[in-house]
Amino acid sequence: MTPAAGAANDLRVQIAGTVIEPGDTDYENARRVWNGMIDLRPALIARPRSASDVAHAIRVARAEGLSIAVRGGGHNVAGLAVVDGGLVIDLSAMREVEVDPIRRTVRAAGGATWADVDAASQPFGLATPGGVVSETGIAGLTLGGGMGWLRRRYGLSADNLIGAEVVTADGSILWASETDRPDLLWGLRGGGGNFGVVTMFEFQLHPVGPEVAFANVMYPIESARAVLAAHERFIEADSGAVSSLAVLGHVPPVDDFAPGLHGRPFIAVLAVHAGDVETGMAALAPLRELAPPLVDMSAAMPFVEVQKVFDAEYPTGHRYYWKSARLERLGAGTIDALVEALERAPSAHSTIDVWLNGGAMEAVPADATAFGSRAVPYLLSPEANWDNPADDDANVDWARSVLAAAGTDRAAGSYLNFPGFLEEGDALVRSSFGPTYNRLALLKAEYDPGNVFRRNQNVRPADS
Repeated sequence: MTPAAGAANDLRVQIAGTVIEPGDTDYENARRVWNGMIDLRPALIARPRSASDVAHAIRVARAEGLSIAVRGGGHNVAGLAVVDGGLVIDLSAMREVEVDPIRRTVRAAGGATWADVDAASQPFGLATPGGVVSETGIAGLTLGGGMGWLRRRYGLSADNLIGAEVVTADGSILWASETDRPDLLWGLRGGGGNFGVVTMFEFQLHPVGPEVAFANVMYPIESARAVLAAHERFIEADSGAVSSLAVLGHVPPVDDFAPGLHGRPFIAVLAVHAGDVETGMAALAPLRELAPPLVDMSAAMPFVEVQKVFDAEYPTGHRYYWKSARLERLGAGTIDALVEALERAPSAHSTIDVWLNGGAMEAVPADATAFGSRAVPYLLSPEANWDNPADDDANVDWARSVLAAAGTDRAAGSYLNFPGFLEEGDALVRSSFGPTYNRLALLKAEYDPGNVFRRNQNVRPADS
């Protein structure tokens, strides 16, 4: 009997969830993740229904010598949610969400998405910082930091994590909080999936919505210098109520846009004001007047709809390769390089995103969480998005070339939720965590000395 067959038999006896093997009718669908570039074939997929099921799955995998991947929402661009020849612990059957509107907290199971959390919390006019695509899983985004529409007002997703149920490498089920294993909570706040399988997240909620003011303006690419410079001045003057993002791309050929605009290159500014809607629309007005616009889709919108604005741009099964780098400044030369890079993008679906950070995100001391440096004001992220497998090499090369053309300092690190395929390995992980890496390595040695959980933004145990 093969190790996988033995593991499958053991798991069917021990867990309440389902077990899927190659040859099962749902195997091909179950092994697929959001990024169509990822084509891996696990030996076994377990879909647990509880932390106890997860603990059994870990023990069985270790006993049979199977490597482990953990799937939350399956939205990680590097495909870390699946592994060739090993066991995938797929949390998609664990999506329960419970809101406590009095304490302003929410507990969400490890397989939940941000759409699940928003749907439960927004009826109370509450939210916690998530990402910018509603189908993203809460697990991977939070453990990698979690940048989204509320980051300048309320910080990262990781900053708002106040408790977590974790199944560790030896099958123990632990609770981490500020008062119970605070060291583990520190590591979960941006340290990736290095310490175990998080089966329950508890977040702090904040008053947001149900409607928010949303700016969404496309400008001609010829205005890129003026728009980005004025955008920067706006954010520098803002108190932190506004979180924004600039995007260089091409107008998609959809009915939302006049046919004459289809395919036209643009520089867009999108922003959320986390406060009173009327006040917010007034506060966002300058972002709608940075240059003569191509189209202005700004409006007061339900927060749950703002969270879905980008969903259609990132369908499951398309091919994605994203890189990122922290950037100290966005000078005219860098902007020109980004415009030129957009012009030579092999795919019209690709974008170059410029995140302006600061505010509450920067106010958290660098050593207060595992996330690492917060002082660098920009994150530059080229996103190669395309359909045809024959175009893989051209699009991957393009994304890498954007960072080179922009003159980014790789020593400043990356946002590890947008890492490419971690081809830079340990060097990228070390530079991205910066001064928190050594503490993470010590914590890894305590909770996962054998590096069982290595299909992630991996931190090696200190003694290895």
